[in-house]
Amino acid sequence: MREAAIVSQANPLQRIPGVAIVLGALIVLFGAIAPGFLSPANLSNVLVQSTILTMLALPMTLIIMTEGLDLSMGAVLTLTSLCVAIVSLATKSMLLGLGAGVLVGAAFGTVNGWLVAILGIPPFVATLGTLGMAQGLSLIVSDGQSVVGIPHSVRDIYSATLAGVPVPIVIALVTYAFFHALLYHTRFGSYVFALGGNREALRYAGLSPNKLLIAVYALGGTMAGIAGLLMTARMNSGHPTAGLGLEFDAIAAVAVGGTSFERGNGWLLGTLLGVISVGVLRNGLNLISLPSSVQVASVGVLVIVALFLDGLRSRA
Repeated sequence: MREAAIVSQANPLQRIPGVAIVLGALIVLFGAIAPGFLSPANLSNVLVQSTILTMLALPMTLIIMTEGLDLSMGAVLTLTSLCVAIVSLATKSMLLGLGAGVLVGAAFGTVNGWLVAILGIPPFVATLGTLGMAQGLSLIVSDGQSVVGIPHSVRDIYSATLAGVPVPIVIALVTYAFFHALLYHTRFGSYVFALGGNREALRYAGLSPNKLLIAVYALGGTMAGIAGLLMTARMNSGHPTAGLGLEFDAIAAVAVGGTSFERGNGWLLGTLLGVISVGVLRNGLNLISLPSSVQVASVGVLVIVALFLDGLRSRA
């Protein structure tokens, strides 16, 4: 499985074309029809708005590489965002709010992994159940209302800069660097490839595929907790429906990026390009004033087009 990781890095051009062509086409299209799309301010806005999705799509890549799926990630993000808002509001501490969000996210991720690995429930069914749980808890803890009045230390994160670079972009870059190192330069990364490609090899090596699978899902929940801080800062509040549907965009970004839903075949750079493609698409559609319903449908079309191009290239 380590060889698979090395091949993915050594010859990345074999994986780029589908998502790269789509991204380039989107930039050209919206540059021509959407006023102000190519302005530096708007392009920076696209990257900033893509940071939360990046923090969901990268762990989603690892989950899909294990032949799994996490439909609860958007609802868990919503719940962790509310936890950040409620705890930081009560304690006036951003760190305590972040800690609460991370703990809740990690707990849901661990439950997802346990349901899939130990009970053998299909990932689609297991995470659909925890999606409902997280969504229900969000409505309970917030009483269906937005949590407002959060401290400046939380809401300033989304607008702050570091050496002229928006802090959300810095956080997304650090997140990508972490996942790149984890997947391609650690034993755990090799185990992730094996979980999707050859679990028997892990058993022969004396490792527990179930424990590793739980760790992958727990990592996804933890990242949803960290992303909850950015979501709260972005909205300047906690809202009981803030992250619903983002799991679809995360799965779309992973699929557009070229990660296979079987055989432990994944590519993080492709996921990052997929995230940017989704961000460019939504931003461009906003600029030309198309409704959100059209945006959701367009993301689906984006996935189909990118996979179609990759399929054509593979057959050629």
